[in-house]
Amino acid sequence: MEKVKNRWLIAASALGIHLSIGSAYAWSVFTNPMVDQYGWETAQVSTAFSIAIFFLGMSAAFMGKFVEKHGPRKSGMLSALFFSVGVAGSGLATLTESLMLLYLFYGVIGGIGLGIGYIAPVSTLVKWFPDRRGLATGLAIMGFGFAAMISGPLAAALIEAINIPSTFFILGAIYFTVMNLSSLYLAPPPKGWLPKGFKENEASKQKIKPDLSQLTANEAVKTRRFWFLWFMLFINITCGIAILAVASPMAQEITGMTAIAAATMVGIMGVFNGAGRLGWASLSDYIGRPNVYTVFFVIQVAAFFMLPFATNPIVFQVLLFAILSCYGGGFASIPAYIGDLFGTKQLGAIHGYILTAWAMAGLAGPLILSLIYDSTKSYNLTMVIFSLLFVIALALSLWIRLDIKRIRNANKTMPLPTEQRSI
Repeated sequence: MEKVKNRWLIAASALGIHLSIGSAYAWSVFTNPMVDQYGWETAQVSTAFSIAIFFLGMSAAFMGKFVEKHGPRKSGMLSALFFSVGVAGSGLATLTESLMLLYLFYGVIGGIGLGIGYIAPVSTLVKWFPDRRGLATGLAIMGFGFAAMISGPLAAALIEAINIPSTFFILGAIYFTVMNLSSLYLAPPPKGWLPKGFKENEASKQKIKPDLSQLTANEAVKTRRFWFLWFMLFINITCGIAILAVASPMAQEITGMTAIAAATMVGIMGVFNGAGRLGWASLSDYIGRPNVYTVFFVIQVAAFFMLPFATNPIVFQVLLFAILSCYGGGFASIPAYIGDLFGTKQLGAIHGYILTAWAMAGLAGPLILSLIYDSTKSYNLTMVIFSLLFVIALALSLWIRLDIKRIRNANKTMPLPTEQRSI
């Protein structure tokens, strides 16, 4: 019999991939050096990151079925190829001082690698951890949030020691190696496998709650609850990305914090973003994904409304850290939520479709904030609007509960055909 792999090493392999692609969050480390050396505008350099996030969301959607068909190992290796070529190619772009090449390599090619790498291990993790879906996906996606804490200082040190192009070449080689080694161990569990203590012939108080349904990606997108999840994630990311973009200047404007204090606050925000991914996702295993999302939105309705009036620096930061933990937790909890509602048949593909919300939010968040701020010269109205958006998200989180309850009741009286009636 084939030896069953260690599921915790599977989780560690997924973490290796996410720690590599999550380095995208450290892009700002390159901004000032590029501006100083090549004379590019800050907005021009930032555009490369925006393009990468857009292609992350879109490639996740288009490549989701590839991930399901070819498995996590081949998908992880394909991600390693695209992402490392994107990063190393950015070295060529800076060597030739070509913005268009930078957009092509880092934005398009690297972004495609981001999207494939983001979803590649997730459906596999959910299958290996039917008892701890939130914890497993939270561990991997936590890596995406924390990655900048490793890659940021490393990139800054390399830029200082050598130069920008060589830094990209070295990082590209590192990511290629780490991601390929991580991918080699990834594999789905054997058919019918269950973790120790959950096998039918073993006495256990623990039980795996059955999924609401087992749908293909094409079937899932025709359901109301798919779009409930999509808009809930879209609102969570739109407002979170906007806050990430202006946290430092907003803190200085509202509370009078110094630039150094605000910069320190931004660093701590990264900790709450990463920790929130693991903490909230793990909590969801105990209180349920619907409850976690409802808590997210209750917190953020209050936090965004209070933020413009929080002139005390400590109160302001507490509110901001709470928002960032919910922002990260939303990313980490969504794969397990998808598994609960749609099963694991094509979880990677469904997750990819859901992540188009990230692509759209990456464009919408900063745009909404900048348009309102430019016209009002204040963050107050924007924060109130975001608070109202979370009221909508809260309503959706309650509505989806009714949908789930209705389908569960229907499934008790009728088998599979009831799922089609929920569409």
